[in-house]
Amino acid sequence: MTLLKNLERFFFVPPDNPELIQSQAHGFTRQVPLMYAVLLANAIILSLTHLSAPPILTIVVPAILGAISLWRVARLWFVRDAEISDWQARRLLNRAVPVSAVLGLGFSAWALSLYPYGNAFQQAHVAFYIGITSLGCVYCLMHLRAAALSAAVCSLVPFALFFFMQGNPVLVAMACNLIIVVCALLFVTFLNFRTFAELVASRGEMVRRQDETQHLSDENKRLANIDALTGLPNRRQFDHALGLMLEQAKADGTDIAVARLDIDGFKAVNNIFGHATGDRVLIEMARRVMGLRSPSTFVARLEADVFGLILQGPVSEKRLTDCGELLCSTVREPFVLPGANPHVSASAGFAASRPNDTAEALCDRADYAIFVAKQEARGNAVVFSDRHASDISRVRALEHALHTADLDAEIYILFQPQFDMSQNRTTGYEVLARWRHPVLGEISPVDFIPMAERIGVISKITQTVLRKALAMVAQLPRPLRLSVNLSAHDLVSHTAIEAIVAQVESFGTPCRIDFEITETSVMHDMAQANAALVSLLSLGSRIALDDFGTGHSSLTYVQKLPLDRIKVDRSFVAEVTSDPTSRAIIKTTVDLCRNLGISCVFEGIETEEQLDVLVGLGGKVMQGYLFGRPMSEDMVLQHHARELRGDGIYVPTLLDVAS
Repeated sequence: MTLLKNLERFFFVPPDNPELIQSQAHGFTRQVPLMYAVLLANAIILSLTHLSAPPILTIVVPAILGAISLWRVARLWFVRDAEISDWQARRLLNRAVPVSAVLGLGFSAWALSLYPYGNAFQQAHVAFYIGITSLGCVYCLMHLRAAALSAAVCSLVPFALFFFMQGNPVLVAMACNLIIVVCALLFVTFLNFRTFAELVASRGEMVRRQDETQHLSDENKRLANIDALTGLPNRRQFDHALGLMLEQAKADGTDIAVARLDIDGFKAVNNIFGHATGDRVLIEMARRVMGLRSPSTFVARLEADVFGLILQGPVSEKRLTDCGELLCSTVREPFVLPGANPHVSASAGFAASRPNDTAEALCDRADYAIFVAKQEARGNAVVFSDRHASDISRVRALEHALHTADLDAEIYILFQPQFDMSQNRTTGYEVLARWRHPVLGEISPVDFIPMAERIGVISKITQTVLRKALAMVAQLPRPLRLSVNLSAHDLVSHTAIEAIVAQVESFGTPCRIDFEITETSVMHDMAQANAALVSLLSLGSRIALDDFGTGHSSLTYVQKLPLDRIKVDRSFVAEVTSDPTSRAIIKTTVDLCRNLGISCVFEGIETEEQLDVLVGLGGKVMQGYLFGRPMSEDMVLQHHARELRGDGIYVPTLLDVAS
């Protein structure tokens, strides 16, 4: 069976290699017309040298063979450049094998039929004709082995048998010579065909690899520009599209607008429902935004929970406001997901392009607009206006001033007392940072502390405040302690914590510096925050959790962090005299601290009524204007001296603080 299959594959073109079939057909249609031209020319010349033979042999038979050859040439000529299917190419090649055999046999038989009618020279011409015709056919059919072999055998075998039968040693020698030459040529043809097939296979492999490379390049380009989770364009594609659309808008004399849409409190969704649900929220968010957009609006996912839009057409403030309200109201609709129904909101910031705008400037304005939305209109949209432009100028000036500030000279500290009702004395002070710029004057910590965190100089301010606090604590009697606030940047930075530890150690023991942290400062990296707090505890410091009750997972932090005290946020104290819920929460917090063996500090006490209620609920350590406004160093010493003399609580006036 294997032999039969090999013979079948040799004489019939197999369909399993379309590239080779097409290449064979391409070569065949270009070389075979040359073969027929050689056959016709040789046949005409042979006929002219044998005019003494009967006309049927010199005219009729050559005319028939020539007509067949011309018909084949015409068919092949018209398909030489045409695109043909693999099936058509295979049929063409398979038909060439029997046709080659028939023509080879026909031309040889016709030439041998002329042999008896000639003299010695004419007979030699017959032998020469068959020899060169056989060689020419084999050479022209080199791309189709079976056809070359068929033509050679069908022309050579009758010639050899005829000459062998003549009994003339010279003719036998001529036949043997021709057989040897044709066999050698067939062998070379078969080798060339193998090389040809390998070249075709190599070229096909190269084309396939190029196609794979191009496919991978296209896929990498797609992945580099597409967000894998939502299928939306990513920031890279957004930036590219924004540049093109902004240039087009300038050329057309029109405007565009950029919007940022930011999910509020998205981290809480991941913490409560899990990251899988968070991913589904983002996917649904992308679907909702895409469902609202107009065909000309470009939508992308810029980062984790932030989406960007580029709007074309009219970009009036009213249109942008309406668009923002529609987007935000759509996000507020419940997300119905498997196993969870999270409710989220989104804030949006819009900015319209201006003449000679750059993509960076336009995005900066949209970023500022969403910053304002987060601060002032959470869950709603803000359109960038001239007021915001003025605010940005002020912010940029403050940022520059903060970057270039001489912190040791410009940062100073104030102290607010913490009064223990059970001991009837001040037990410590919270250190408050203040900034007095030589040109801009006094700058509120509400402005410069968040800015310092944003531009990365908060750790330098912390170290400046700590250095001044350490110098002050050395002037106070030993029972008194000072509390210094730490930011999130301090807690997550090994360098910042090492610098704080080194400063405290340089002032010797015992340590009377405590550190206050907020829930938001530890929520990003609980493990690192815990390690940092342990390093501070080893100094003899105490750790207080500030603004307790305002975060997402207060009890989690109480459980996992090495805390010494909790500071209850002033928002609960402000309503303690009128709100039963606030009183219940404060009572629960006092009991919690008592059970955990930690102290509890109440902030923002301003009236005697608040103090009475808090004492009645079990509160002991108090802080607020009732016990003292923020004081300078000299005022702290005066305050302490008054307490020692028993003159009562010294409450500085605003005039005192300003002086």
